Amino acid sequence: MNHRQPWHEVTKELVDVAMGRKPATMVVKNGRWVNVHSGEIIPNTDIAIYKSRIAYVGENADYTIGEETEVVEGNGRYLIPGLCDAHMHVESGMVTVTEFARAVIPHGTTSMFIDPHEIANVLGLPGVRLMHDEAQTLPINIYVQMPSCVPSAPGLETPGASIGPEEVAEAMTWPGIIGLGEMMNFPGIFSSDDKMHAEVAETMKAGKTVGGHYASPDLGRAFHGYVAGGPEDDHEGTRIEDAVARVRQGMKAMLRLGSAWYDVATQVKAITEQGLDSRSFILCTDDSHSGTLVHDGHMNRVVRHAIAQGLKPITAIQMATINTAEHFGVEKDIGSITPGRYADIVISSDLVALPIETVIAGGEIIAQNGKIAVDIPPYNYPDFAKNTVKLGKTLAAADFDIPAQQPATNNRQPVTARVIGVIENQAPTRALARELPVKDGVVQMDLANDVCQIALVERHKATGGVTNGFVSGFGFNVPCAVATSVAHDSHHMIVVGTDKADMARAANRLGEVGGGVVVFKEGEEIALVELPIAGLMSNERAEIVADKAARMVEAMAECGCTLNNAYMQLSLLALVVIPELRISDLGIVDVTQFEVVSLFE
Repeated sequence: MNHRQPWHEVTKELVDVAMGRKPATMVVKNGRWVNVHSGEIIPNTDIAIYKSRIAYVGENADYTIGEETEVVEGNGRYLIPGLCDAHMHVESGMVTVTEFARAVIPHGTTSMFIDPHEIANVLGLPGVRLMHDEAQTLPINIYVQMPSCVPSAPGLETPGASIGPEEVAEAMTWPGIIGLGEMMNFPGIFSSDDKMHAEVAETMKAGKTVGGHYASPDLGRAFHGYVAGGPEDDHEGTRIEDAVARVRQGMKAMLRLGSAWYDVATQVKAITEQGLDSRSFILCTDDSHSGTLVHDGHMNRVVRHAIAQGLKPITAIQMATINTAEHFGVEKDIGSITPGRYADIVISSDLVALPIETVIAGGEIIAQNGKIAVDIPPYNYPDFAKNTVKLGKTLAAADFDIPAQQPATNNRQPVTARVIGVIENQAPTRALARELPVKDGVVQMDLANDVCQIALVERHKATGGVTNGFVSGFGFNVPCAVATSVAHDSHHMIVVGTDKADMARAANRLGEVGGGVVVFKEGEEIALVELPIAGLMSNERAEIVADKAARMVEAMAECGCTLNNAYMQLSLLALVVIPELRISDLGIVDVTQFEVVSLFE
């Protein structure tokens, strides 16, 4: 891999190349320079590179070409800064950091800001360190945000590990840590919780960026209190007023287009219709499924989408390059094609369609025409990161029975239950109330009205605990069950199904393979994605995982599900920091009130 030198170590060499006293190691000839600082596209531009950094950008760099210089022909194509993903979770791709990088490099991503709070909830600080150390081995820039909320909501869930101010302070000394991960416990900030404010303080003292996550539509006093507490960005906005409020208060509005979150179109109108300054807006993915990465793209997909919503191409590119770099304080390394910066360059023949034809990172060609061009060895995880699914017992169908909690003489009276309502393509859920039948003292599902069961199975401490509830929106219409050990954020096991025996089979199967996602239909396993690393990530290539994940999505459809990317929706149903209703190991959670509530009204 190409070693990336700090700028201060190579200033004289860069000057010598720019002055013609030393040959460049690579020269890109005759491109159209997409200048994200000035907002111009400048033709007939050459770029002279010395090792990992840019020495000269301008007309005719022939004078820097020596016998050993590698010459790349631009042929009048656009020279774009390498794309940056400002906020994302590698684990959501179901692959390791190495395999994620291998998947996104051909799409033009050369910098990622990752928040490994998924593995933190399973393995704590040692898990974060594993992903941090892996990131340092890769040919692109992978900056790590130290997870802030493990658990995401104390008192509402029980994670496999926890993180506090001491762990944050330690992580701030690691070389690849860029700041604090999204502060999801927004009530903890506006309620002046000591632990949350101490984590922010440790980050501020280290001079690093505090990530935000204000998942509430309330833009009143609570929002203002949250901003005053230190978070500097937010990717949870879904409405134009969310974006406007954040930018006016000095935050960066991060607009996300992931596999299941489509929040760019509504919020980008703050720029296209209301005329707000685009330099306060940043593009990100947040969560990308492996299938999306392999088949649809990564940040190139987000930039294309933003352009389709009416942004000028160069504005969209700024929102995925220099805006991101400046926000995290690394604009002297990444985010633009200018002298001294890392030579992270994408060559494309079309600024709107954005085909990614050549990817240069750290002065080395790492992808050509959709194919990776460098060897990236697999990264081996230690044994302690595996075999993390501990059920404590073999589950049976009866573990998913929901007693009506009524006198025996009245055990057929219908009950009114709280039901989690899935909203397609959005992270929030609805708090529904549905009247459900009772048979022999056990509450029944109502498949005719799309109400099936959901269960959260404890998998960190082997307690054997099962929390049962109801969910609507998946459309399952045959005997079936889906189980996943990816269940943001505490990553217990979520099981959704119409048949309790299949629910038990699915949960037990994940216990056997150490985690993953499995679909059972009519008693038979019809899809399985094994995720042995922390029950979150595969050790296989992204293409293989994408194929297995695609089969899993197909299997859910064969059970009657019509939701777009239903798996991503499923994996968030235990996320007790996003309204309105969720499930945790402690019960049904009303996130509007931040309290555990009865299943029955």
